[in-house]
Amino acid sequence: MRELTKRETITVGLMLFALFFGAGNMIFPPALGQASGTSFWIAIIGFIITGVGLPLLGVIAVGLGGGNLETLASKVHPVFAVIFTFIVYLAIGPFLAIPRTATVTYEMAVLPFLSEGAKTSWVPLMLTTIIYFAVTFWLSLNPSKLVDRIGKILTPALLIIIGFMFVGSLLNPVGEMGSPTGAYLESSPFVKGFLEGYLTLDALAAMVFGIVVTAAVQASGVTNQRKITISTIKAAVIAAIGLGFVYLALGYMGATSIGLGQSENGGQILTGVVQHLFGGGGAIVLGLAVMLACLTTSVGLVTACGRFFSSQIPGISYRTMILILSVFSAAVGNVGLTQLITYSVPVLMAIYPIGIVLMLVSFLDKVFRGYRSVYIGAIFFTALISLVEGASMLGLPVDSITSVYEHLPLFSQGVGWIVPAAVGAVLGWIWGAIREVPSGK
Repeated sequence: MRELTKRETITVGLMLFALFFGAGNMIFPPALGQASGTSFWIAIIGFIITGVGLPLLGVIAVGLGGGNLETLASKVHPVFAVIFTFIVYLAIGPFLAIPRTATVTYEMAVLPFLSEGAKTSWVPLMLTTIIYFAVTFWLSLNPSKLVDRIGKILTPALLIIIGFMFVGSLLNPVGEMGSPTGAYLESSPFVKGFLEGYLTLDALAAMVFGIVVTAAVQASGVTNQRKITISTIKAAVIAAIGLGFVYLALGYMGATSIGLGQSENGGQILTGVVQHLFGGGGAIVLGLAVMLACLTTSVGLVTACGRFFSSQIPGISYRTMILILSVFSAAVGNVGLTQLITYSVPVLMAIYPIGIVLMLVSFLDKVFRGYRSVYIGAIFFTALISLVEGASMLGLPVDSITSVYEHLPLFSQGVGWIVPAAVGAVLGWIWGAIREVPSGK
């Protein structure tokens, strides 16, 4: 019975890592490190749970749940499946993740080498996004070979570069860890790190990339479903180990960077640390590597979104759709990295908990005999909380509701959905045990 060799498994794992490893993976750990300071180790544990653990579970959940996000989400309801799938593709696509790859490229591969006058102008960012998405569109016309080759070559090279940076920061530290600031000082560093992991978007992306992994395993000649699942899990573990290493290394560099001054975002922090350790040459190498990593992720996301939306919207071809996505993403990217991160937070606070609960409940499917009411109860109660949290962060008039929600456990720390989700699942299980027939019966 055919199964992947160790070499093939590592190759698929590196391919998945290359898909995940993009803009957020580079910029958020250094920002967390600088802001958390001496609370770094507690905060990074929370970050790794949502930034590594959830993507790992997401890939596995999609593989076990039928091979794609819509099939997994349909366990709640067919209408929910359509709506949630569209929202996820928009979030990891033209509204957040795709534009962010361009802004990170600008921050780390263009901005450090501009004159002081040019750094304050909007023209360099506009030109960068236009060129970047023109290249993205061209490569997305036939992306498979490029992403595969860059993933095989770039991923090990980028890990080596980050490894050298980490070792350099240990041998020649920029400084000591600073004092915690902001939410890391005012609330639990662990919970704040947990919430920061949302910003990577990897848990949502995992619901899309899961099908890519299973397809790659099947393309290698593995046909047995159990072997496909095992190979998918192994590949996901390899990608998770790579992400964990990256987050720890970059986060530590950010935590010891306060001596270089406070920065607006993680891209600026990382560039400053590399210039301090290795000079201008190191910044050039890092900028080039980051640009290629972001471009790989951009092509992968534009391709995935292009295929999905062109299949869902009649009369729009794949070529036309990726052109629309590229132009729209270029426009959104011109708001700048810091602003893009700012407006993405409320959106992710609204939809991320729903995705988390969907994944976790799917793992317990056999335990509660596949009752649809469990999915409905857990997701409905989660959405009641998370959507209001997102609306509140956007400044919408929901104070009367949040004043009631403030009595919920953990609500003040941004994870008030946990207890309601559990209550909804239990109520759904009770209802299902009384009224429903188990799925597949």
